[in-house]
Amino acid sequence: MAKEKGRKLIAQNKKARHDYLIIDTYEAGLVLTGTEVKSLRQGRASLVDGFVQLTDHEAWLHNVHVPEYSQGTWTNHSARRKRKLLLHREEIGKLEAKSQETGHTIVPLSLYFKDGRAKVEIALAKGKKEYDKRQTLREKQDRRETERAISAVRRKQRA
Repeated sequence: MAKEKGRKLIAQNKKARHDYLIIDTYEAGLVLTGTEVKSLRQGRASLVDGFVQLTDHEAWLHNVHVPEYSQGTWTNHSARRKRKLLLHREEIGKLEAKSQETGHTIVPLSLYFKDGRAKVEIALAKGKKEYDKRQTLREKQDRRETERAISAVRRKQRA
């Protein structure tokens, strides 16, 4: 079998970018069982309630839902078990220091295969207030409207 190349996206946490201000991102490997990998290869996972907890200089991914493998037997995995993240010692140190600050948390942004290995993109994030979320939506809407107006003017010029 040929070795996989490139990046194949499995799941994204779009809500995290809405609810949090992303400060810094990291790529981490995952310690998985065989049935979890097979389930992920089918493209089934959910990062919605996921978070990262740092304990004893180790990073653990909690509340990420990887459904049981359909052809699995009694060796199947638990769907919401905690999974160990593989990060460098310096990265864990930085994350521990920054996450101690008030309002900071670590959330998963995306889950993907990179060159055949399961990876998760995690982010150091700060929670947004409700008015910040509204302001972000307003800015996004304003940008979209200006793009539409510009493209309409360009269409008229061509015609």
